This record gives sequence, structure tokens and C-alpha cells, in this order.
Amino acid sequence: MQAAGKLIIFSAPSGSGKTTIVKELLKQFPQFEFSISATSRQPRGTEQNGIDYFFLSHEEFKQKVAADEFIEWEEVYNGTCYGTLKSEMTRIWEKGNVIIFDVDVMGGINLKHIFGDSACSIFIMPPSIEVLRQRLIGRGTDSMETIEKRVAKAGFELSKADEFDHVVVNDILEDAISQTQEIINDFLNK
Repeated sequence: MQAAGKLIIFSAPSGSGKTTIVKELLKQFPQFEFSISATSRQPRGTEQNGIDYFFLSHEEFKQKVAADEFIEWEEVYNGTCYGTLKSEMTRIWEKGNVIIFDVDVMGGINLKHIFGDSACSIFIMPPSIEVLRQRLIGRGTDSMETIEKRVAKAGFELSKADEFDHVVVNDILEDAISQTQEIINDFLNK
């Protein structure tokens, strides 16, 4: 299995289940390592700096942008930036591991454009916008205003699904995980 220098990109509208799928895959593929994104937003719930995200102030984030420390970054919501630090990718590849990205949709598209055939991009599709809304409400981590912003943005994000190598509909979680495993095995064995 040739894995050196490869990366797997997961993107989806918030609430589609991509993080749940990624966490399951990280248990099943020991050569995978999660790329921790940087963000200028505050931690939610039990999120921890250096584990879930690198939490930076907006000013710190902009300083890293100016210093060219990101492979890609974007202002996903007004005043809230997310990005992939070059140092994080180097750290994982130096161990000989495959990088797993759990990034917003535009970040996923950007990473695929940058890395081409070394990357496998997978879009996790919710069964419907209404199911997505109910999942976001069920998480209990965001206000209704934030949930409605995320749902509104999901329409745009869903229109970008065809820019990914694969689309997996997460209706039944076990089926989505199984389908994703097949895609990844095919990619790693190329």
C-alpha cells in the first residue's frame, strides 16, 4: 500500500456527519493522521486547542497569513477564518502518515486543486436540508441564528459537490462509513 505523500479530504455542510465518519476512519486506518486546522473562532463545547483546532485570535490568524504559514485558508463566515498550516502537513508526512482533512467545502476544493492526484476528495452529503437542520439542532452547540446561517450556507455548499472526486450520502451512518472505506482503499492501492 503506497501511502507516502497522500492526503484524503473530507468536506461537507456543517451537520452532515463528516467529523463522525473521519473519527471512525482514524480508528480503522493506523497510518492516517488528522490534520488539525487553525481557526479564529472560539472553542465550542469540549473542544481543545491543539486537539480539535488550533484556536487563534483573528489578529494571530492574519499574522500567520501574512507570514505565508498556510497552504490554504478562507474566511468561512464573516470574521471567522479557517486554514491549514504548512507545518501541520509537514509534521504528519515526516512520520510517513496519510493526512486526513476535515475542512469546509471551499477549503476542500482548494486542497484538491493544489495536490491533484495525490489527494482524494470526498464530499459527505446530507440526505436533505431538513435532516441537516435537525442534526444541527440535535447537537445543541449552536444558537438557532447560527443554525439558520449554516443551513443557508449548505445550499451553496451542496452545489459544489460535483467538484469532489466522490460524493457519499450520509443517510445511514454505517453505510456511509463502509462506502468511504472502499473509496479510500481504492485510492491508497493506486
